[in-house]
Amino acid sequence: MADTFGVHSALTELDVTEAFRVVDLAGVLCNGILGASIARQRRFDIVGFVVLGVASGLAGGVLRDVMLNTRPVAITDPAYLFTALAGALVALIFAIDGRRWRWPLLVIDALALGCWAATGTIKAQLAGLGLLSSLFLGVITAVGGGMVRDLCLGQVPAVLGGSTLLATPAAAASLAVLLTPAPARPTWGMAIGIVVGSGISLSSRRLGWALPTADPDAGVHLSRQQLRALMRRSERAGARRAGHVVPRHDRDDDVDS
Repeated sequence: MADTFGVHSALTELDVTEAFRVVDLAGVLCNGILGASIARQRRFDIVGFVVLGVASGLAGGVLRDVMLNTRPVAITDPAYLFTALAGALVALIFAIDGRRWRWPLLVIDALALGCWAATGTIKAQLAGLGLLSSLFLGVITAVGGGMVRDLCLGQVPAVLGGSTLLATPAAAASLAVLLTPAPARPTWGMAIGIVVGSGISLSSRRLGWALPTADPDAGVHLSRQQLRALMRRSERAGARRAGHVVPRHDRDDDVDS
């Protein structure tokens, strides 16, 4: 009986590990396609396809593993590099651009975000990190590839603002994983996190959701007339404190202004 339980436990652990690996590789493939499709839009050569596809596909996982002080799985497991290259090859062979590909690409992007937010959170939990650290690592894993891709293109990372939601769906996916009971997190928690993160990401694209941004023009604006009146009032206030008499016409200016 003990052997039976031991075998069952080992099989369950193997299933969870394989499920984690499949989801992680799905995120790599999706981001590899996205990165290489941007290379096609920019008319890059084969090197550009490879660099953007690999950077977009593997950077998030590498950042995650480095922050966990472990050897990046992208280096130790050849399947990760091959999967990223496969994504770049797909975008090289097929013209994944234009209006008909807009929503398929958005779906791929949303799935990649959900997958990586979930796997980053699970891996942080397996490493013994707390809830807040696990959430942070889930978000970094989800948006890291896009950040590195944008930096390679010489542009401000989209996650910093000015676009639809990115970090918010990743945080929601990570939180969904953490709110799942601990024993079910590597299975049901990961599935729920992917659905939540992908759903919020797609909804934000569809409905144009975005976080509020700072208005550079916000503040108090005074006309020249108002500014002159304010300066006269300041001068009169100083004159009163000094015991001087304020002329009548200056007092009348306050009414006019």
